[in-house]
Amino acid sequence: MSIYSILIILGSGLVTWLPRVIPFLLVRKLQLPEVVIRFLSYVPICILTALFVENLFMVKQGEFPSFNVEYCLAAVPTIGIAVLTRNLMWVVIVGMSSMALIRYFII
Repeated sequence: MSIYSILIILGSGLVTWLPRVIPFLLVRKLQLPEVVIRFLSYVPICILTALFVENLFMVKQGEFPSFNVEYCLAAVPTIGIAVLTRNLMWVVIVGMSSMALIRYFII
């Protein structure tokens, strides 16, 4: 690997990391209004839901969206664990394990 490649990787990491850290540094000492805090509490679940639903469908130009079967199969146990445990770590573990098993044995 060349120095150029390493610099590109480090630069990309920095550019990805900075927008995630700077807001925490700026807001750390501010007292936000209750309405803003309540609104921000919904942001993570909205983002995760949007990413989740987006991947359940395959969209092709000029066609009706179809289900992505492997993602839908992996979603079933993952949603079940999410409802039962309400623990994000278990949801991630079951989701990744389900996807790995589906890709290894089915597809």
